[in-house]
Amino acid sequence: MFTGIVAAVGRIEKVTPLGSEPEAGVRLTVAAGGLDLADVELGDSIAIQGACMTVIQKSADAFDVDVSRESLNKTVGLGDKGVEVNLEKALRAHDRLGGHLVSGHVDGLGVVAKFEPVGESHELRVVAPKDIGKYLAYKGSVTVNGVSLTVNSVSDRADGCEFSINLIPHTVEVTTLKALSKGAKVNLEIDLIARYVERMMSAQ
Repeated sequence: MFTGIVAAVGRIEKVTPLGSEPEAGVRLTVAAGGLDLADVELGDSIAIQGACMTVIQKSADAFDVDVSRESLNKTVGLGDKGVEVNLEKALRAHDRLGGHLVSGHVDGLGVVAKFEPVGESHELRVVAPKDIGKYLAYKGSVTVNGVSLTVNSVSDRADGCEFSINLIPHTVEVTTLKALSKGAKVNLEIDLIARYVERMMSAQ
């Protein structure tokens, strides 16, 4: 589990194919940036752009993860060398829950409809697929590229659901969200509680 509070921005330094078959995944070597790896053990989880990955090797300032083809197909920002990525170590039982409960399982891809300065902040508008839109609610939580954010508005449309977010300067500065532009794809994870509420309601 994670909180969606990004601890550091790292960079994918190396992408190594794990086979020659089309369905083969890749091994990523990720430069950890300011993420402290001293307490990270092999087998621990680290969220990369919102996707939970398992550490299989590490050094003082970098770590390796294996990414399946399924994960590569369902996410953005994991298979490209040189790309900056949001990083967060797994939540410990005694940690502060600064964002919201995040599983690190990407539910789908959204498309940025707008990313522009508004006063001292930025307005981010994302179009989510219809099957994700039903879980989005005014003042609810959503994870975008691993960042826990609060939904400011929700509008259903023919091609999906558009939601808006206000990004304070600090969030823009310390995450990869600052590099977004109109048309960019982003990893989305819906709120865990909304997922269970939908299941309970449908079971009745």
